Amino acid sequence: MKPLFVSFALCGALAAPAFAEGDPTRRGTRLEPLVLDAAQGFSQRRFELETGVYYRWRIESDGLEEYKLVAPEFFREIWVDQVVVEDKEVKPYGLHAVEFDDAGTIDVWFVPIRPGTYEFYVVGLEELGFRGEFVVR
Repeated sequence: MKPLFVSFALCGALAAPAFAEGDPTRRGTRLEPLVLDAAQGFSQRRFELETGVYYRWRIESDGLEEYKLVAPEFFREIWVDQVVVEDKEVKPYGLHAVEFDDAGTIDVWFVPIRPGTYEFYVVGLEELGFRGEFVVR
């Protein structure tokens, strides 16, 4: 019995560092911030991502318009770890949209699951430069 216990203990001790190093949520890859600017539209119109990589997407609003940013297909094909608004964390099951009524910042922490090209846009302002895409490989 003792040799069996020692074997399990040794396996657990050797495996623990491997799990710690392989945790994709330990440090997120920071994407270029997406600035929503009433005069210019999106500051970024294309993001290239890899499946299985943990990202932080910062979205900043100038507050000059109300913005409802949607990415329906993209939000269905990612795992959302958390959404941070004014240093308050929300742990959602999924997302439909993020909306700004005033100036501010929202951080979305996520992992893309499925490759593809996915649109994101601000409802009603697509023709004014508020349309972009995620390309997930």
